[in-house]
Amino acid sequence: MYSLMHRNHTAETEFILLGLTNDPVLRFILFIIILFIYLMTICGNLGTNLLIRISSQLHHPMYFFLSHLAIVDVGYSSSVTPNMLANFLVERNTISYPGCAIQLGSAVFFGSTECLLLAAMAYDRFIAICDPLLYSTKMSTRVSIQLLIMSYTGGFLNACSFTICFYSLHFCGPNRVNHFFCDFAPLVELSCSDISIPAVVPSFTSGSIIVITVTVIAVSYLYILITILRMHSTEGRHKAFSTCTSHLTAVTLFYGTITFIYVMPKSSYSTDQNKVVSVFYMVVIPMLNPLIYSLRNNEIKGALRELGRKILS
Repeated sequence: MYSLMHRNHTAETEFILLGLTNDPVLRFILFIIILFIYLMTICGNLGTNLLIRISSQLHHPMYFFLSHLAIVDVGYSSSVTPNMLANFLVERNTISYPGCAIQLGSAVFFGSTECLLLAAMAYDRFIAICDPLLYSTKMSTRVSIQLLIMSYTGGFLNACSFTICFYSLHFCGPNRVNHFFCDFAPLVELSCSDISIPAVVPSFTSGSIIVITVTVIAVSYLYILITILRMHSTEGRHKAFSTCTSHLTAVTLFYGTITFIYVMPKSSYSTDQNKVVSVFYMVVIPMLNPLIYSLRNNEIKGALRELGRKILS
């Protein structure tokens, strides 16, 4: 009797991802748009990473973190976009049980690491503006590497919590996931086992990362604002604030969409709205970050001009 129940609980070996829409025309249009966005994401972020590595004037902690943010953005988008593109081309998009776990874990890993990297970059700007004389000491190569390791470790631990809780769920009923990727919330809804612990643990770990990173960013920018307001020179204020605008824009976009999905009550938005917002922060934002940091950063624009002169000469 027990073995029969156990087989029923583990009967599902694959999931069906319902995707964004069933309209064939809209699927084709979305395929073209998202494919273009994905290619721009790959080219933009890898180009940013390469530029930072070959340009000596960009060998500073801020750009060290930015180069890794570019790598994380490529990984974040790649964790869901190729599968979503395939979903537009087939009538029934299935993903295996292990494949679903890998997709969930990789999306959580890169998303969590991005949160922590944005917090590390905020701390870097805080030291640069509020304590510039000790910047080279407080943001040494050793400190930068430690912050980077902490970011990747935090992302890995959060991904482990989601993956372990996913494997603790049993699926014996419907296997149609109402999303374009293996998101944890719709998977929990399909589970036929007790979800009290598996649902709470990932919420706690991801919530802790969001609270910690938001606190670091908010406190850093509060001190930055106070320091800027105390400056007597208008030019000094403008220069100090201009070094933060790119990062602040990226933070606002990323955390704004996360807040919509994970903080707002689920009754205030539909599943379709959730999908659209997920596309924005998992597919669109990784494409926008290189544009934000290149168009609004004089040092990167200067490095691009210098590289252009070297290529043409």
